[in-house]
Amino acid sequence: MAKDELIRVLDYILNRCGEAEIEAVAAAVIRRRRDIAMFGSMPDIPDPGRMAKEMSSQLNIEGSIEGLKNQVRDYAVRIIKQEAPELTDDQISELCGAWIPSPGSKGKGAANKKSKIPRDALASMIKQFVSFSLGRMDSSEDDALRKEMGHWPEKYWKSFPSVTKLLITDLLKGEISDKEFNSRIEIANNK
Repeated sequence: MAKDELIRVLDYILNRCGEAEIEAVAAAVIRRRRDIAMFGSMPDIPDPGRMAKEMSSQLNIEGSIEGLKNQVRDYAVRIIKQEAPELTDDQISELCGAWIPSPGSKGKGAANKKSKIPRDALASMIKQFVSFSLGRMDSSEDDALRKEMGHWPEKYWKSFPSVTKLLITDLLKGEISDKEFNSRIEIANNK
């Protein structure tokens, strides 16, 4: 806008507008701010074709399924970090790997990686770890495990899959009940 135009507009607003005109100017300013926020400070109406090209270049899809998976994975990581900031990058990566296969993995990525611990042994380890953590474990059982393995709770924790760690953490924080924990852990370990 030229300086002379701006001066005329401001003069009109400040010196000659009545109540109805001020309301119309205020509504126009609000609409213009919304348009600038949505479309930038371009003076004309947005071109849908240009906008589609810009969005597709931002998404970097270009007909590629792998590109789409990358975008979805990045979006999931942002959402997880926003909603669960306490998770480590490794935990986030494992969760994303379970939900969205890595590009190029063709089913061999983290989503299909099974725990190296047999299911029955893992269930027993989880039961012992939770019992110990909640103070329900007999001292003789704890002593026997320590004699055999050293600092077993730390070793167990390191060997648990991320989903198991998250469920145990929720149980220990009191965010889920024992019953809820048992059903969720069973589902997680049967995948």
